[in-house]
Amino acid sequence: MVSSVESPDEAVLLHYDTIREEERIARGFARLELLRVQEVLRRHLPPPPAQVLDVGGATGIHAEWLANDGYSVRIIDPAPRHVELAGARLRAKGVVAEVGDARSLPAEDQSVGAVLLFGPLYHLTERAERLRALAEARRVVRPGGKVAVAAISRFASLFDGLTRGFLFDPQFLEIVRRDLLDGRHLNPTERTEWFTTAFFHHPDELRAEVEESGMSVEELVGIEGLAGWLPGLADRFEDPGDRELILWAARCVESEPALTGLSAHLLLVASLETSAHHRG
Repeated sequence: MVSSVESPDEAVLLHYDTIREEERIARGFARLELLRVQEVLRRHLPPPPAQVLDVGGATGIHAEWLANDGYSVRIIDPAPRHVELAGARLRAKGVVAEVGDARSLPAEDQSVGAVLLFGPLYHLTERAERLRALAEARRVVRPGGKVAVAAISRFASLFDGLTRGFLFDPQFLEIVRRDLLDGRHLNPTERTEWFTTAFFHHPDELRAEVEESGMSVEELVGIEGLAGWLPGLADRFEDPGDRELILWAARCVESEPALTGLSAHLLLVASLETSAHHRG
């Protein structure tokens, strides 16, 4: 049964009203994240035309390529602006978009082939709320289906601060200290480049939350690897041969436990099958 739930945090919605999420990984070197997510999902998702519930799907950056691959995609996102843009842009591809909350999904039990949780676990800072979102994903996916969960690495602000020089600002340094302590990313300033209210996972913590939700981890990977912190590679990324080498470098260390948290983003794929092979 679908139950009511409180509204998502207003600070998070305000953040996404003031940035252009639809442009974040659509062009340039930021496509590294997009291409790597595509690689990982394509080796796990059930074959099309399975239905994919894209929870936190924003303006449809992943829904678009999934629809092009033949999937039936439904976006659930808390931001009305995202839903409006996704609906207008992707309606012709059969993508449905609606306002909703990861903690109370408007979907029937065991009704979809796969659930993407790309975003919700970033912004639910309380563990109980993250487990609630994971339980909802487990509820709506069919037996044998897949749940793909994205998270921000516990060390993301540390590396980002070094890369872009933010770490030398005392205010940002205090944010990083808190992130490393308990994963709670709180930005009291109006600087959107320092992100918004969020939770940054240690890889082991992400695995533990998914397993506690009754799902079996099939794979846990770091998405970008070291390359994501090297903006000097942007020009090389435009060359197809060099781009493949950059992607290869990310694959080489994606499942290395000592290096998983080096990536800005983590991606975990889980199954309801308790006998599923564990790796990652």
